[in-house]
Amino acid sequence: MSPAVTPDAPESGVPETPVAKRILLGQPLSSDAMDEHLLPKKMALPIFASDALSSVAYAPQELLMILLTGGLAFLAFSPWIAAAVVVLLSVVVLSYRQLIKAYPSGGGDYEVARTNLGEVPGVVVAAALLVDYVLTVAVSVASGVDNIISALPGLDPARVELAIGFVVVIVLINLRGVREASLVFAIPTYVFIGSVVFMIGTGLVRTALGDPPVASSAEFAVQAESLSQAAVILLVLRAFSSGCSALTGVEAVSNGVPAFRRPKVRNAQTTLTMMGGVAILMFAGLTALALVAGVHYAEDPCTLVGFDCANQPQPSLMAQVAAATFGMGSIPFYLIQAATALVLLLAANTAFNGFPLLGAVLARDGYAPKALNTRGDRLVFSNGMLVLGLIAIAVLVIYQANLTTLIQLYIIGVFVSFSIGQIGMVRHWRRIIRATTRVEARRDPASGLERRGAITGLIINTTGATFTAAVLVIVTVTKFTHGAWLVFLAIPILATLMLGVNRYYRDVEHEIRMDDEIHFGSDGDVALVMVSRLQKPVAKALDYAMAARHDKTIALHVATDHEDADALQEEWKAHGIPIPLVIIDSPYRTYAGPIGEFIRRYREKNGPAVMTVYLPQYIVGHWWETLLHNRRSRRLAQQLMLIHGVTITLVPWLLDSSELIYGRRSRPLPGQERAGRPYDPVENFEHAEHSSLERPQD
Repeated sequence: MSPAVTPDAPESGVPETPVAKRILLGQPLSSDAMDEHLLPKKMALPIFASDALSSVAYAPQELLMILLTGGLAFLAFSPWIAAAVVVLLSVVVLSYRQLIKAYPSGGGDYEVARTNLGEVPGVVVAAALLVDYVLTVAVSVASGVDNIISALPGLDPARVELAIGFVVVIVLINLRGVREASLVFAIPTYVFIGSVVFMIGTGLVRTALGDPPVASSAEFAVQAESLSQAAVILLVLRAFSSGCSALTGVEAVSNGVPAFRRPKVRNAQTTLTMMGGVAILMFAGLTALALVAGVHYAEDPCTLVGFDCANQPQPSLMAQVAAATFGMGSIPFYLIQAATALVLLLAANTAFNGFPLLGAVLARDGYAPKALNTRGDRLVFSNGMLVLGLIAIAVLVIYQANLTTLIQLYIIGVFVSFSIGQIGMVRHWRRIIRATTRVEARRDPASGLERRGAITGLIINTTGATFTAAVLVIVTVTKFTHGAWLVFLAIPILATLMLGVNRYYRDVEHEIRMDDEIHFGSDGDVALVMVSRLQKPVAKALDYAMAARHDKTIALHVATDHEDADALQEEWKAHGIPIPLVIIDSPYRTYAGPIGEFIRRYREKNGPAVMTVYLPQYIVGHWWETLLHNRRSRRLAQQLMLIHGVTITLVPWLLDSSELIYGRRSRPLPGQERAGRPYDPVENFEHAEHSSLERPQD
């Protein structure tokens, strides 16, 4: 017989959750539904690649902005710098294809470094990635807000509030689960790709036909700084390092391999290749179109001669190119601005997938709190998402959502992980090559195939390690004094904390490990029922203690007022409670100390008995009710737990308001028949039948 379900009852087996939580996040999902929430390639691309794809909206802008510091003539370096960024991006994509193949478990650069280089490089990579994920959220949201303000300048005073609001929305969307998030993020990402590619194509066709687009800032001259030869080289390198922000997010696919559908490795590699190809096309095309249109975007808008920097914000590079190509205020202009703002805001989603996954791996290995390895109701690592959201909001508030300032902190962490991860892959392939000799490769086709694959991987990852290490040096030199020193401070601090967490877990594991030498010397089983006043919650606790059949049960009252103690003793006799009441004085109005002293003296007299302390506790339904009760039971429990040989039993008493939480009112005391009060089980069953699900019959 199948169970009958009332119309308003939740699905059988699904735990009840608060209404607000159900509305925001949806019903909890069973662990059996995990496979249904794995991502196909078409959904994985917007989830894991939105950061890398969206970076083309600000990477060309940052590149041109740095060059413009030296004057308009420096823009001639732009094509060469952009070409270097494209080559680097291609090498990194090829390198990470090898990493996905070798380490598909989701640890990414962290797992590679820890396995091949040791513990310290591993946690340094993990710390760098965690810092980079936080900055990814901050930079993406700040850039998205920047593009919104470019279209709607009146929103500039609310820049920080808008940024915080968008982070909260992204957190809520991600907490609903991967599948729901992919549906939300897929459309804006694909609209962004399509609209930007269409804009690039339109602009280049117009240029070929002799009608090139002209940006609104093309007419502005620039007050250039006078630079020495060394400063010129440094400026070019700084522009290159800013352009390298186009590489952020590439590592997210390697960290998210477990979220792909099977075959996971092939699908992740294909998604990474698609992401790299689209990012290269958009970065190169947008840089070329910005140069054709004569976009002048300055780090300090007031250095643009003729621009009213006091009364209007500087339009973003994307806004200027769109206006030059389609016309300011046209439908395509607003479409591109809306799509750009959306994809930049949603690019933070890459971090909201990478950060929790990496946090779960670190928690599994003992380098982060174990709560980060716990899946929430919607099968996502919700604790990691909440931590990331809170830290990102703090960064946005501190830096006032200023993109130019935040971008200086960016990409340091990702190139630290790039470099160490690629060096780890080089060692990985060298180990395989050493393990497979040429003679074995000639004799065994499988060994030969593995050796050739290892040699190919070694070449690719050696190139990647060389390039990324060189870029890390350049980025460090050019960004250090512009605020990046904070990142170099944060990474070692975070790595040290992770090592400390690991040491703590290791010490605890050693302390609690079972061995054959352990022995238990307790003799006797005593229950202590704490009594404040003689009320129903105390009677329930007494009944529980009696039902447990301890060797001895004692009711214990801590007397802070002698009149109350005397009244309790008289009431105890009047009700004929068949359990001895012991009253102990507490002249300083404390509770845990006198109870501990009583336990010590009892053991001295009667031997090392196990003590079970029963503490009645109110369960309420309104938050404000917790303020009206002193919650002494919980405080006592925490203090008594420090006494060896003491176990704590909290005996709940459900006040009527608890119906708001549990859907039922306070019920008769257990054992009330033993206490001489009649109790009809049939009547009780009929009452319960109306407020609960009908159970199936055997």
